[in-house]
Amino acid sequence: MTAELSTRSYRGQSQEQRRAERRARLIAAAIAVYGERGYHQATVKGVCEAAGLTERYFYESFVNSEALLIDCFHVVTATVMDEVVRAGAAAAPDPMARSRAMLHAYFSALQRESRKARVFLVEIRGVSRAVDAAFDDALKAIGKEVARMTTPSGAVEDELLQAGVVGGVIAIALRWIGNGYQPPIEQAVESALKMGTVLAAAPQG
Repeated sequence: MTAELSTRSYRGQSQEQRRAERRARLIAAAIAVYGERGYHQATVKGVCEAAGLTERYFYESFVNSEALLIDCFHVVTATVMDEVVRAGAAAAPDPMARSRAMLHAYFSALQRESRKARVFLVEIRGVSRAVDAAFDDALKAIGKEVARMTTPSGAVEDELLQAGVVGGVIAIALRWIGNGYQPPIEQAVESALKMGTVLAAAPQG
């Protein structure tokens, strides 16, 4: 009977599908709420109200608010990185052109999706060790992917260099956003590109 109830459909959706849909609604609502109010000013109740769900469904998917913040960060990161990687793949194959295309896609995404940018760059920092670990793991993965796509040999194995370049680009992005998206995006990209050339020029092997 239990197995039957767990797989029974409602309006064409299984219980698992409905749970996944509720989880996605909570993540989308949290990104909007965190982007508008900030993580520390947000409450579980506020996120649930924005999602049109009761708190019961929050705890169905998340242990606490930190777990939701980490999942929001992963969703935003994956979305931005997918856009960046696609831009790099569509660019000319030389490292400079590919780096410029990827940076332009990155800055464009931050400007276009300002609430997501706040989750990606600001709200994730300093919440807890678990959240910091998620942020650090994401930066490592981003650094490796950027190095793979923009260095002549396809990879630079210096993780410290990767961290420095990615961190430098993020610092430029934070200042650019803080300045009201000024100077124009093309200038911001060129400033960040100088960081990227450090990675492209690094000794290989």
